[in-house]
Amino acid sequence: MAQNTKKISIVGSGLIGQNWSMIFAGAGYNVCLFDVDPAQLERAKSNISSTLQRYEKDGLMRGTGTAVEQSTRVSTSTSLEECLRSTFYVQECVPENLELKTKVFAQIDNVIGDDVIVASSSSCLVASSFTEKCNHRDHMLVAHPINPPYFIPLVEMVPAPWTKPEVMATTRTLMEEIGQSPVSLKRECPGFALNRLQYACINEAWNMYQSGLLSAEDIDKVCYDGLGPRYAFIGPLETMHLNADGIVDYCKRYAEGAVDVQNKTFKPIPTLYDVPTAEKIQAEYNTTIPLDKIQNKRQWRDNRLAALAKLKKEMGKSD
Repeated sequence: MAQNTKKISIVGSGLIGQNWSMIFAGAGYNVCLFDVDPAQLERAKSNISSTLQRYEKDGLMRGTGTAVEQSTRVSTSTSLEECLRSTFYVQECVPENLELKTKVFAQIDNVIGDDVIVASSSSCLVASSFTEKCNHRDHMLVAHPINPPYFIPLVEMVPAPWTKPEVMATTRTLMEEIGQSPVSLKRECPGFALNRLQYACINEAWNMYQSGLLSAEDIDKVCYDGLGPRYAFIGPLETMHLNADGIVDYCKRYAEGAVDVQNKTFKPIPTLYDVPTAEKIQAEYNTTIPLDKIQNKRQWRDNRLAALAKLKKEMGKSD
């Protein structure tokens, strides 16, 4: 992949901003990373460099070029105007706070040209809540990554009511070009898509634990040794399609049984993730993942997500 002369701007240099920077740099783009705190920018730049070198050593680095070459594609600035100069795409990565996002988008809006696309990494705030008063709001949307974005490629693209269709299309093409896996929601909704599925799963896990049906360890095992391996390659609807002679046949065979299970076991939503239940679950985890070892377990998780991403990439070449 040749060096791309187009410029990408990342606003916010936390872990998500750093991940976006590495992804775009790996795809050949020149990236400018903005933050108001010079010390934070220095830490971010150092972390990007060391992370890419570690990924290169472990055979997990994305894109082309060496870790040093990719790292040099990422510059930093404490000037928003400088960061946005000559850019064609902005990925906002500030904390999930409505007042802050509204302020940042207004500042970006005052600097950018008419053709610049601005996407938020928001995980739950919809774009209409912080772009309504922006002059360039028809070029603004949510492009929500899943943590850690470097190894989990899904990006939820969510338009505001005023986002132009061509902006959604261009952003989707860009996400695919850099190696992410975008999904395009037709409209705004609470929780977007992933969290709605995730909450449904957590709700049932919580209910099974509260009822004493399974231990926390065994509930997790149902996912990572049951649903998880299958869902790493096909989703629930395709699973239905393959587990019968098509999804219509599946519904004819199993729909009534599924409804019967739900009637007998499901609790009314919403499910409150209450502290007393959480304390019991945490007590189980204290023997295997005590609080002072959580960071080690996160690294273990990321290493395995990286290995899975590498495997899926290699398998995709032969499909």
